[in-house]
Amino acid sequence: MASTNLNTFAGLSLILDRVSEQRDAGDWVTEQAGARNARYLLLDPSGDAYLHRHEEALRWLDAAERELLLPDASWSLLGIADGQPHFMLLLDEHHDHVSLESALDARRMSLREAGLRLAAPEAGLFAYAKGLAHWQRETQFCARCGSPLQLVSSGHRAQCTNAACGRLHFPRTDAAIIVIVEYEGACLLGRQAGWPAGRYSTLAGFIEPGEALEDAVRREVAEESGVIVGDVHYHSSQPWPLPASLMVGFTANAISPAIRLRDGELEDARWFTPRQIVDGLADGSLGTPSRLSVSYQLLSHWLRERAGLDLDALVERAH
Repeated sequence: MASTNLNTFAGLSLILDRVSEQRDAGDWVTEQAGARNARYLLLDPSGDAYLHRHEEALRWLDAAERELLLPDASWSLLGIADGQPHFMLLLDEHHDHVSLESALDARRMSLREAGLRLAAPEAGLFAYAKGLAHWQRETQFCARCGSPLQLVSSGHRAQCTNAACGRLHFPRTDAAIIVIVEYEGACLLGRQAGWPAGRYSTLAGFIEPGEALEDAVRREVAEESGVIVGDVHYHSSQPWPLPASLMVGFTANAISPAIRLRDGELEDARWFTPRQIVDGLADGSLGTPSRLSVSYQLLSHWLRERAGLDLDALVERAH
């Protein structure tokens, strides 16, 4: 059973029509770009967004501000929300970001930092824009012939400029599984060596070619912890443009509790009962994954289903 809470960055379809069928309608897109109610989300070369200096909200530009301050900046259509056209405005290293911050009374913030500060719709739009911007920056040359690419379809496709080739390139998302594994009332959590002391999280890994999602769960858990997984069930998913992933969340049951760590995978992995999680959070010996991540939602779901516990409340009490 999936969580009733939306994962951070998810649920964008509830407020945004991506109007994908209109992206090649050049005259229509140009009209939307100049509309009085058009909004532009600014991203700097590192993918950070501009926020209001004293508010936890994106500093959107309108069409007039865009034309006055950034007439040469590259823009891409994101979609229509509440009747307003929404665009991404991608800046480069030639723009004076310090002066722009002053002119807009704004500050810059990374997606990881802003994800839990912004309202859910703005967090989702930021994630969407960052993922698209990353693909645009990383996809400069044709993978078939090496010729330069030109953005088309309102920034959602890149076409080879070599007439003899003309290949179209599409935005790429790298799928990864993330899973909470259970065995007889305990869940499996692991930690990497570079994490803060005491932090444990659910296991995750990228999907390989020709691999089903469920098979990826079984392989990754076995590779990282040695635990053999049987049943696998879908939970929820989360766009994770840090820089270009989609996290597909699962719950699973282990066939046996035996843990056999392999060199280079995890520093530690262990089984935690709900009581051990409660005690670890209370005495500070256990740290949870970030609330930004679907990993947190998987752990929250498991504690609620198995023990009627509210992870948010436990974390708040610990702090």
